[in-house]
Amino acid sequence: MGKPTLAIIVPCYNEEFVVENTFLELENLLGTMVKEKKVGEQCFLLFIDDGSTDNTWQKICSIKKQKKHSKIIRGIRLAKNCGHQNALLAGLLSVKNKVDCAITIDADLQQDKNKIPEFIEKYEDGNDIVFGVRSGRHTDNLIKGLTANLFYSLMALMGTNIIKNHADFRLTSNKAINALFGYSESNLFLRGIFSNMGFKIDKVFFVARPRKAGKTKYSFGKMFSFALDGITSFSIVPLKFVTYTGFIIFVLSIIMGVFILISWFTNNKVVPGWASTTLPIYFIGGIQIFCLGIVGEYIGKIYSETKRRPKYIIRETI
Repeated sequence: MGKPTLAIIVPCYNEEFVVENTFLELENLLGTMVKEKKVGEQCFLLFIDDGSTDNTWQKICSIKKQKKHSKIIRGIRLAKNCGHQNALLAGLLSVKNKVDCAITIDADLQQDKNKIPEFIEKYEDGNDIVFGVRSGRHTDNLIKGLTANLFYSLMALMGTNIIKNHADFRLTSNKAINALFGYSESNLFLRGIFSNMGFKIDKVFFVARPRKAGKTKYSFGKMFSFALDGITSFSIVPLKFVTYTGFIIFVLSIIMGVFILISWFTNNKVVPGWASTTLPIYFIGGIQIFCLGIVGEYIGKIYSETKRRPKYIIRETI
């Protein structure tokens, strides 16, 4: 069968300071892999500009105009910033049925590009999805390390099956990309989707490298929003928690009522008016939260299915 055709997909958002260096490093790596006959000659790099407000797209176009690079680089410019997950989706679906496999990697190259040949080896062993997994978080600062560990702990608590310390550095076969095409939900969480497809998977471990230029685009707010999307996309446990909370409050109000009645019959040491004021509040509040939780179960399911807005709009391609 020949060697696989590979697309390396690089999402970019305001990465004008690193995009040229990233291209050169990945081009050299891809050229070496072609010479060593690890991949086919039709491999290419695909840069996704996720609505950058700096000169990222201009840099990509400048590289494309150079004759020696024009065949190996392709670019997609989204009409606006749609988020990292949607940028990855745009790249993956654009190469559907055009390559044998695709690898997604961040533009800052903190994920170790030198592990890409190992991804290909795992793919040729029959794996449809290969996850790049950080071997540790010692390069993170204290806050980022703690929040990352908290995120994975919460996801596990919510019953969501994802690969710990995997951050979208991943190989997907064309079969997996075609399967991804069938996922139409608006709340996109690729780490969870690929972990639950059921295809044969493997892992490649790497050590994160420091960023060479620019700064991270993942603020605390974006990380929190991403974690929330992940939890709500694959778990209804938060809704169940509301239901359980309401039920527990309702049960406690019944127990409290029984206790007050017993106290009144045995020693009559009950504060006048306290029971008639407090018990209805607890009782009605518990019933309301309980009912709200039940309704929330259905709303949560409906919400994820009713919105059919486009996940991204492509402004131009090169």
